[in-house]
Amino acid sequence: MKYRLLSDTGLFVSELCFGAMGFGGTGMWKNVGQTQQQEANQLVSRSLEAGINFFDTANVYSSGISEEMLGKALGSRRKDIIIATKVRGRMGEGINDIGLSRVHIRQQVEESLRRLGTDYIDLYQIHGLDIYTSFEDTMRTLNDLVREGKVRYIGASNHMAWQLMKMQGIADKNGWEKFKSLQAYYSIGARDLEREVVPLLKDQDMGLMVWSPLAGGFLSGKYRRGKDPEGDSRRKEFDFPPIDKEKAYDIIEVMEEIAGNHKASVAQIGLAWLLHQDVVTSIIIGTKRQEQLEDNLNAVDISFTDDELQKLDEISQLKPEYPGWMTQFMQSDRNPNEREE
Repeated sequence: MKYRLLSDTGLFVSELCFGAMGFGGTGMWKNVGQTQQQEANQLVSRSLEAGINFFDTANVYSSGISEEMLGKALGSRRKDIIIATKVRGRMGEGINDIGLSRVHIRQQVEESLRRLGTDYIDLYQIHGLDIYTSFEDTMRTLNDLVREGKVRYIGASNHMAWQLMKMQGIADKNGWEKFKSLQAYYSIGARDLEREVVPLLKDQDMGLMVWSPLAGGFLSGKYRRGKDPEGDSRRKEFDFPPIDKEKAYDIIEVMEEIAGNHKASVAQIGLAWLLHQDVVTSIIIGTKRQEQLEDNLNAVDISFTDDELQKLDEISQLKPEYPGWMTQFMQSDRNPNEREE
């Protein structure tokens, strides 16, 4: 296992992060996974044995059950682990049991600490946008939690570039804690993040935690054009996240060819491609079975040739969009050393 710096924190986190979203499996989360405590203990132990020191969950996953199960599975090994969790989702029937208000964040951080069985959270992330709470109030509250020692660092998830930059600016202006990372959807089959968000992450020196690196299983190797996968499939019950399936089929064909070169699975190629992107800090793997975990772990050992990387890039690259193509066009004669005579 290799380790990468999380922004400028000085913390090294494993390039694979274990995602506990499938722990518990109640409500809408049953389509993601229904892992129970004994299986969770085994998966977490194997992950630790393989060198994973980064674990991600959220208060909303199975209404807190995921956090409880992860806390139990980690047990006394807490001090060597980096735990990330999130806040924003609905956690009750009350009017204010949702969002990023000071009231809700304050309530939920205490609940998450209790469920995880710890007195601090390494990375506390806001799980998405709350249009009813000012950025100032959210950032001030997160800053207070860091000052009080309940949270070590803060991060965001599922935000647009302008929203992230505005919140970073507010924090900078007031001398508050700034986001150290973004958790976002990114895969070789869905590279939308590269348009606006990736440049921002590089500019702000923010880490990137990738969720759904195999597009909800679509890039795992089970799917082929005109052929549904056999057996149980998460995509059958919960067709998420969105992906251009026709384009993905073309990408999978190239991935399969390269997988043959490495005696690897298609899923390993999808994960390895992400690990070759310099903006990526860690990939969240949400495995339900031991064999899935073993397959994912082997992805860290794959090194592509330049030719393989070029093939993968060409088949998966984004179509130019405005204003991106205009910005690129207008730089064409900006450098005096590159002008034609």
